[in-house]
Amino acid sequence: MSWFKGIEFAHPGFFWLLIIIPLMISWYIWKQRQLQGNLSVPTLKGFTILKKSKVARFRHVGIVLRSLALAALIVAMARPQSSLSWQDSTTEGIDIMIASDISGSMLAEDFKPNRLEAGKNIAIDFIKNRPNDRIGLVIFSGESFTQCPLTIDHDVLINLYADIKNGMIEDGTAIGMGLATAVNRLRGSEAKSKVVILLTDGSNNSGSIPPITAAEIAKQFNVRVYTVGLGTNGYAPYPVQTPVGIQYQRMKVDIDEGTLSKIATITGGKYFRATDNETLKQIYIQIDKLEKAKIDVTQYRRKTEMFLPWAIIALILLSLEFLLKNTLFKGALT
Repeated sequence: MSWFKGIEFAHPGFFWLLIIIPLMISWYIWKQRQLQGNLSVPTLKGFTILKKSKVARFRHVGIVLRSLALAALIVAMARPQSSLSWQDSTTEGIDIMIASDISGSMLAEDFKPNRLEAGKNIAIDFIKNRPNDRIGLVIFSGESFTQCPLTIDHDVLINLYADIKNGMIEDGTAIGMGLATAVNRLRGSEAKSKVVILLTDGSNNSGSIPPITAAEIAKQFNVRVYTVGLGTNGYAPYPVQTPVGIQYQRMKVDIDEGTLSKIATITGGKYFRATDNETLKQIYIQIDKLEKAKIDVTQYRRKTEMFLPWAIIALILLSLEFLLKNTLFKGALT
């Protein structure tokens, strides 16, 4: 099938006509059998033994040529075309750092299966929908570090994101450190737009950089911060390991919405509150709409018709079949 590599067909429906070929061959075989007969004579003495003609052995070449000619004609009718296309595109790049809280409170199960896993799964879907952007990941708890720097290789990023879990670093909630680490990764970026998505379920209680100070730093580097508070209203079920297995206790949801809102305001971003999986998903959809890259694409396509060689092949095969039938195979015995 390498003949058809890079080939498109304008009318592929004509290939259904290939069904005619096995029907035509079956009809030919049936007709050949009808031509067979028996001859009864009182004696064979008057007959001389004739040497079989080699030409008669090839008398079925005609149906082969006819079948090949029909196949070539059908390909020609389907209009094979070689396609050459290219495009010019310009894009305003967007660099995005996701700063995710992985503290112990992120194991609360007001989200399914819990806050941490829900945040991971929904963020991964967000990443998959941004193929043209460089995205990186910072995680924080009692301290922070870069899990993945800015990259366009989203498969690597998704694998690293899927591997994060509570306990990778000491517990706590260092919101300021997480934001500062993310901003530091965007500091040298030349992208038209630089964004941090900060997800947390608590209040800053660790780290050497206050959240508002980190927000002021982000503003200096033209980094816009979207903050997301994770947690239902009131109390959330929290799993606790006991000698008799996992028990659940009610944990008060304590999100510092005032600080998160102020971070967003200072940097020109926006604060969101997510109370379950669906609202978190909708938040990512909103951020996706707010931070769309502008892509101008001009596409060029050139097609070259390639049916003529197939039509010529069909004509040659039919002419050859007609010539052999009326010359070499004329009167050939069955």
